Amino acid sequence: MEQWSFPPRFDADYLPAPDSRYWFPRRETMAPAERERAILERLQRLTRYAWDHAPFYRRKWDEAAFHPDHLRSLEDFESKVPVVTKKDLRDAQARVPPFGDYLCIPEREVHHIHGTSGTTGRPTAFAIGRDDWDAIANAHARIMWGMGIRPGDTVFVAAIFSLYMGSWGALAGAERLRAKAFPFGAGAPGMTARAAMWLDLSKPAALYATPSFALHLAEVGRSEGYDPRNFGLKTMFFSGEPGASVPGVRDRIVSAYGAQVVDCGSMAEMTPFMHVAGSAQTDGMLCWQDIVYTEVCDPTTFHRVPYGQRGTPVYTHLERTSQPMIRLASGDLTLWDDGPTPCGRTYPRLPQGIFGRIDDMFTIRGENVYPSEVDAVLNQLAGYGGEHRIVITREGAMDELLIRIEIAPAGDGEAARAALRDAASHRLQKMLGLRSRIDVVAPGTFPRTDFKARRVIDDREVFRDMNARLRP
Repeated sequence: MEQWSFPPRFDADYLPAPDSRYWFPRRETMAPAERERAILERLQRLTRYAWDHAPFYRRKWDEAAFHPDHLRSLEDFESKVPVVTKKDLRDAQARVPPFGDYLCIPEREVHHIHGTSGTTGRPTAFAIGRDDWDAIANAHARIMWGMGIRPGDTVFVAAIFSLYMGSWGALAGAERLRAKAFPFGAGAPGMTARAAMWLDLSKPAALYATPSFALHLAEVGRSEGYDPRNFGLKTMFFSGEPGASVPGVRDRIVSAYGAQVVDCGSMAEMTPFMHVAGSAQTDGMLCWQDIVYTEVCDPTTFHRVPYGQRGTPVYTHLERTSQPMIRLASGDLTLWDDGPTPCGRTYPRLPQGIFGRIDDMFTIRGENVYPSEVDAVLNQLAGYGGEHRIVITREGAMDELLIRIEIAPAGDGEAARAALRDAASHRLQKMLGLRSRIDVVAPGTFPRTDFKARRVIDDREVFRDMNARLRP
């Protein structure tokens, strides 16, 4: 395959022909069985590399009675190599701070440090070597080419530049693609209004953000007198939260900007995080298997589920040497298939993207509910004002669900509120299989976000207060 080596080496001057749909035509369109043979060879080299350089993997694999010499098929990889969890990574970094004993390069060779915020526990540090940063930039450039972004296009990065990997990864890809990178950022007071001003001024071809911020930006832009469709955006690519593959959310973004929406992104630990990403022709997410090997697995056994079924993604780096993740369990939920794709790439596909984290699921009267399912319903309702909150309680014999929905400013009134309440109740019952209480509230009730939206509240007091107000 084109430039297929380990450790990876890339031609920094390489670009495809301008009219090529593919960055690496053979690598992206080869027969899956041929690619899997190459992936197996890479996994054999990778596991040997990790065994030699990372006490973390030697210890974990010894406990599982696995040795790299045992790896003779992808089935061996699935059945013999244990998964790694985020807790494993935190424990390793507590034991060997700051990067853990799965760092496979000398600390002096670390080029970038990123990490989790650590707001709910010990943060996790990501140590990325210089060669790995080049590999990330090349992978993201390649995937962004597949989205239709080209050298010379302006890429407006509207995400927080801090520990968060998303903004930095998008910037690295844009720079390698020879695009005009515009690292605008997000999060400071008044910055969203300035983003609208700069978008109107610079007319970029592409924008990277979270879906929640894109919708917030459209609202703020209109309030500042701008029409988001006049920004001239052709491609908008998103990560950080479900949304870009949720029909109602995606359709609202398309309607606001008139741009193509591309979903991408797995986990910061798995950067290049765009290794699951759609293309200019293919919705959902492609699993770019020659960058990160993705298995969709039963969340209990971590054995692969058949195509067409739901499971949790398990990821393995194929181009990382600093902190390679080998069978990292994501804790997310998705569905995969292996049908033909409109773009001609022969990768498995997540047609509905990532649904959300399994931990985010809650059970109401025996029914499993994902916040993204509620998002999908509400975003398709006439009169929906763009934000909502899901309030649940764990008190009593059965959990209860109350949903607070903002009404659109143009349609506020008693009749409109009643219509929105009835429509939401009907559509949610059809989607979720259960009744929920609906509270329609005034426009602007809930704050907007420059980052990832948090819409689920598990709070007994809040539920009691809201339920009492709604009780006839």
